[in-house]
Amino acid sequence: MSAALIFGLLFALMLTGMPISISLGLTVLTFLFTMTEVPIESVGLKLFSGLDNFGIMAIPFFILAGTFLTRGGVARRMIAFTTSLVGHLPGGLGLAGVAACAMFAAISGSSVATVVAIGSIMMPAMGALGILVPPSIILVLYGVSTNTSIGALFMAGIVPGIVLALMLAAVTFVVALRNGYARMPRATLGQQFTAFRESLWGLLLIGIVLGGIYGGIFTPTEAAAVAAVYAFCITVFVYKELKLTDVPKVLLQAASMSSMLLYIITNAVLFSFLMTHEQIPQAMAAWIIDKNFSVWMFLLVVNIILLLAGNVMDPSSILLIMAPILFPLATKLGVHPVHLGILMIVNTEVGLCHPPVGLNLYIASSIAKMGISEITIAVLPWLCAMLVFLGMITYVPEFSLWLPRLLGMI
Repeated sequence: MSAALIFGLLFALMLTGMPISISLGLTVLTFLFTMTEVPIESVGLKLFSGLDNFGIMAIPFFILAGTFLTRGGVARRMIAFTTSLVGHLPGGLGLAGVAACAMFAAISGSSVATVVAIGSIMMPAMGALGILVPPSIILVLYGVSTNTSIGALFMAGIVPGIVLALMLAAVTFVVALRNGYARMPRATLGQQFTAFRESLWGLLLIGIVLGGIYGGIFTPTEAAAVAAVYAFCITVFVYKELKLTDVPKVLLQAASMSSMLLYIITNAVLFSFLMTHEQIPQAMAAWIIDKNFSVWMFLLVVNIILLLAGNVMDPSSILLIMAPILFPLATKLGVHPVHLGILMIVNTEVGLCHPPVGLNLYIASSIAKMGISEITIAVLPWLCAMLVFLGMITYVPEFSLWLPRLLGMI
């Protein structure tokens, strides 16, 4: 009954058009005031303690790094480099777009930033890699929400990210070959080397972040701070595409995005506190065990729930609401926390690319000056590939767990 009341109130508030963060907060406050005897002072304590987490500090730093890189010409140089390598193949521009998205995702951590940066230069662009390829802001959110190693999650995203990039590239190749799209002239070795040299400063950030975390030089949060400082240096002093007078605007933009996300986090922490207080995850776990749910059936239900949630919520909201609920259920059934994290991330990626929310579709639509229905139809082959990939990630855990195990992180 408690679960029905809580989720009923939450969805009712969301249907009014109220932002997710405010809906979460009002749901908690209404339930606590009317249905429990929990001291209301605990709400203020939870709001503060929800952000009193060292791992959360990585989020504003990665957002700042991504903002600098988006404004600093890094994306254009990555596109030039990938185009010099694969532009002469069938669908070369599309292949270059997928490769550039994978690279930019590895240094920005944001799907939306990837679509804006790459898509504004080259269409179509597949930005779904932005929250899977590490470092990923959404992976940080999952790690903080479930107390899972962020470093292990970053390593777990590498192999799935590469596999997804290859699958998207394969679809691009087949579509281009079938439709007989024109090819670009093959770049000379000299042109390829020049393009690589121009993009090298941006590519080095991948090695700095991941190498630093794996090498024990710094934590993921410290890596985020290093990434922000490095991004500032290369965009202002190396590429010189961002003037010092423009830096305050970048800081303000990053602060605005960070505050919005952190406000969602605080209210999601309150919601998680309410779930725990009412013992809803424990009751659901007991019911699942009582019904003898198999692991594969549980994972299927999780996928269906998350795909449906993707129709009405953005990835951050889905993760912050569902992770505290699904995590104890999964651990009861023996699903590894890292596997669950990658599974949830892939589901939210699919949600970014299908209507009615499909945030990446709307961004791509505005950039390409095309209707949302045209964009939706155009991405169907890639969306189908992502659904196949989701099935692979769901039922072959080693895609996610092999590399962290090899590195001794789990």
